[in-house]
Amino acid sequence: MYSCASFSQNNCMRTSTKVLLILSVLCFVPAIFLSRFLFVAIVPTGTGFAFNFTPAAWAGLVFEVLAIFFSTILFARFLKTQKLSGVIFFSVAPLTLLYASFMSYIVGLKSMSGALAESVRATLNIVADEKSYTNFLWAGLATIIYLIAVFVIVLLACRPLSKVQNIAAKLGDGRMKYDDFRVGGGKQFKEIENSLNKINYNYKEKENKIRQTNLEAQKFIPKQFFKFLGKSSIEELELGNQVKKNATTLFCDLKSSTNISRSLSLEENFNYINSYLKIVAPLIRKFDGFIDKYLGDGVLSVFSKPQDAIECAHAILRAIEVKNKSQKELPNIDARLSVNTGEIIFGIVGDEERKSPTIISDVVNLASKMEEINLFIGTKLLIAKTALNELPQNFEFDYRYMGALSLEDGSQVPLFESLNHYPKNKKEKLKKLKNRFEAGVRAYNEKNYQQAKEDFEFVLHYVADDKPAFVYFNKAVEKLKDVA
Repeated sequence: MYSCASFSQNNCMRTSTKVLLILSVLCFVPAIFLSRFLFVAIVPTGTGFAFNFTPAAWAGLVFEVLAIFFSTILFARFLKTQKLSGVIFFSVAPLTLLYASFMSYIVGLKSMSGALAESVRATLNIVADEKSYTNFLWAGLATIIYLIAVFVIVLLACRPLSKVQNIAAKLGDGRMKYDDFRVGGGKQFKEIENSLNKINYNYKEKENKIRQTNLEAQKFIPKQFFKFLGKSSIEELELGNQVKKNATTLFCDLKSSTNISRSLSLEENFNYINSYLKIVAPLIRKFDGFIDKYLGDGVLSVFSKPQDAIECAHAILRAIEVKNKSQKELPNIDARLSVNTGEIIFGIVGDEERKSPTIISDVVNLASKMEEINLFIGTKLLIAKTALNELPQNFEFDYRYMGALSLEDGSQVPLFESLNHYPKNKKEKLKKLKNRFEAGVRAYNEKNYQQAKEDFEFVLHYVADDKPAFVYFNKAVEKLKDVA
């Protein structure tokens, strides 16, 4: 890409150089023929110079200036084709010759004779006296001007070196530039510029590939997982990387009726469940969560804040309800969700051939048990007390106590059902009956089955389709029969 641009630019330069060359010749030829009129117009008087310009002299002066102007541009173009050493040599050499000529002339000016020498001495205030040192003062001034001019020439010629140094430092530190680098200077620096831009282009291509790889990796390894591990890219992940953090899991289980599932082919079942997962996954990302794994028709996701997980669960239930209503030709999906908070180990497991990110925690095992309770008592969203304890004070939603889940170590985890996903009328009734329902749950846990039966019967009198109350009522009736 750089060679083509350079080729085009070189062609452009050659065309413009030809034009400048023609203009220089067209100005030099008349300047040479008219130079005698110009010399005649400048007359030495012994005390200075008199100027008697005729039209021919003015024309000679104009052509002379134009010729010098175009020649200077041509000389600058010539310098651009040289390497740094050539630029410095061809820039300093003419200046040095001019300086040497002036020095030899000014030193010998006191001993020169003739009207021209007298006029120059008068103009420069040089006295033809051995004790006068005015000519040396002019020589010193000329030397200072010469040194300053040489310094400026070398400074300008080497200016691209500082740009090359800065560019090399940026490339070395990985601070790529997304525009082409501009160095300037002669041919040698143009070649360096092209080489640096090729290096920069290769860096950008590599960076783009890494970025693309990370984007592809995020389809399998969410960016939030990198965040938990304190990593920025897939290249930084190493086997055994792990970190323990407090986080919230949201387990979402999607179920359709067994009879309907049997009527669909495997491919149709697969596509059917996927159509719902395509709704669930974006909502998890929207609420700053990430999917740890797909478990058949279920999804295990992780959130850093429990309030995000609960809001996401409500959004999923609403979205699935809308999906069910709009998809009348296929069976409804029954979504059941559970939210739990606790310590989770985020880590990389596997071997060097295949590394896999995952989470390891009792929280995950508890989520699966909560799903079983969800299914048994007919709730849609269960939340563990550990998650409620981590909620900020200003986060409000309606819930009711559903009992406690006994763990293998003998401890119990209180569970609560969210009421926010119910229709408004039913939700308001359940809120009013919350205390009576929870009293029934406590009575049942205390084995006061008669009181529990009465409490749940009272709830069912006002909300006949309250499935959890119905399940508890039947269980209390069964226990009373066993006792009898």
